[in-house]
Amino acid sequence: MEHRTLGRELSNWGRWGEADQLGTLNLLTPERRVEAARSIHVGISMDLSLPLDEHGPQLTTGSRGNPVHVMTRLPSAPADVGGFHYFDDALFLHLQGATQLDALAHVAYDGLLYNGVDLGVVTTSGATRLGVENLVGRISGRGVLLDIPRSQGRDSLGPGEPVTAADLDRAEMHAGVAVGPGDLLLVRTGWLATFTERGDRERFFAAEPGLDLSTARWLHERDVAFVASDNWGVEVSPSASGDAMPLHCVLVRDMGMPLGEMFVLDDLARTAASLGASTFHLSCAGLRVTGGVGTPVSPVVTF
Repeated sequence: MEHRTLGRELSNWGRWGEADQLGTLNLLTPERRVEAARSIHVGISMDLSLPLDEHGPQLTTGSRGNPVHVMTRLPSAPADVGGFHYFDDALFLHLQGATQLDALAHVAYDGLLYNGVDLGVVTTSGATRLGVENLVGRISGRGVLLDIPRSQGRDSLGPGEPVTAADLDRAEMHAGVAVGPGDLLLVRTGWLATFTERGDRERFFAAEPGLDLSTARWLHERDVAFVASDNWGVEVSPSASGDAMPLHCVLVRDMGMPLGEMFVLDDLARTAASLGASTFHLSCAGLRVTGGVGTPVSPVVTF
């Protein structure tokens, strides 16, 4: 099915009002957050983010670069009264260069963003509507890991390999969990190891396994609040249709679903398997960048 047709069918425009800027994060109700806190049983916490440094995944030839960390005050600076020393630093980074969140202002087609907002709201100063500042502090709830390769007896998926709705069903059964309303879904493909373990940036960005267009209806039917993966774009690339990022178009622009990319899921998968637990509390803390169309995030899982 063409993504425009599917997007019209699954559209959440107006579902939470004409002025809505949260999209599917509206599904993270206080009651669901309280219930999510009850999923903590053993107190093991894990961070799911890549380091922010010059050794990040971005290619020197791409439109995004890796962070540049600069020390602005060093021990060579004179001590203050009483011998007090302090040190300062600065970080220059592309907001979507590592583990990151796509805001609802990140994706448009046919001149419109989520909820029918004109793409003209994205200016040289940032997005005056649907910016990432609306989402920061709200992504907290029950996390669910669906480990696609593990459910198929493999270590990882291959480049350009689609993850279908049937694959999500199979992984759900393998995990013994039912993905439901307000869940924060993490989909492991194993692809991030192409960069983190093998250091092959070119291969990592050349193509990727990921969700195909059929999964949009799966996510919509379950009222998932948020989805993230361990690849650079959540969805399979290249797409079956040849269109650029058709699943982004449906999820972000039509359904109003923020996306998480380059989440570090391999250690999480091993821990989940050892504990026999595929659900946990998940919180994604980002930067409150006014008008930002994305932000780095530090997702933290607690079992």
